[in-house]
Amino acid sequence: MKCDKKMMTLYAVTDRAWVGKQSLYEQVESALKGGATCIQLREKDLDEESFLKEAKELAGLCRKYHVPFFVNDNVDIAVACNADGIHVGQEDMAASDVRSRVGEHMMIGVSVHNAEEARAAVKNGADCLGVGAMFSTSTKTDVDILKKETLKAICLAVNIPVVAIGGINKKNIMELAGTGVDGVALVSAVFSAEDIENECRELRALSEKMVKS
Repeated sequence: MKCDKKMMTLYAVTDRAWVGKQSLYEQVESALKGGATCIQLREKDLDEESFLKEAKELAGLCRKYHVPFFVNDNVDIAVACNADGIHVGQEDMAASDVRSRVGEHMMIGVSVHNAEEARAAVKNGADCLGVGAMFSTSTKTDVDILKKETLKAICLAVNIPVVAIGGINKKNIMELAGTGVDGVALVSAVFSAEDIENECRELRALSEKMVKS
């Protein structure tokens, strides 16, 4: 599957911290109903057996909605559940090593923080990039906030889809207009919402407006 820019419009990244009234599966389905264009399963503390079971269920759900499904960090789980993509950070396995593990058909996303890392990721086989954190975020407390100029420089440096991440919500999403970014990756803005489906509907409309601005 080729990574299309439209996949980045509303990229929802799961966070188990918000599971409660709904199960994670139900939350993801609500996001898909609301117009999420990509789903990434992020599990830092789940055991491998539970992680794989969940990944297979969500991969099937995303196929039902014709939306690409990514796994964060865990290459073995991504391969085992037949995910559409795997996303890795700078501290994880290099994109070239990931490619040798997953083959040519799985998309590879890489987190980058400057144009140099972006160009290196593309050279090593990345299909899309995640850039952040753009704003302060409770999801990750050990990250630096990037300037909008850095995001713009990254977008100009590469010819693959770029998604912005980190503290993005309805109030600040339009601040990313004019950077050249193809969409937003959201965690708490989606999964902490009372009505995830409706929240995604509003966020997607804003993201589409931001991309065109």
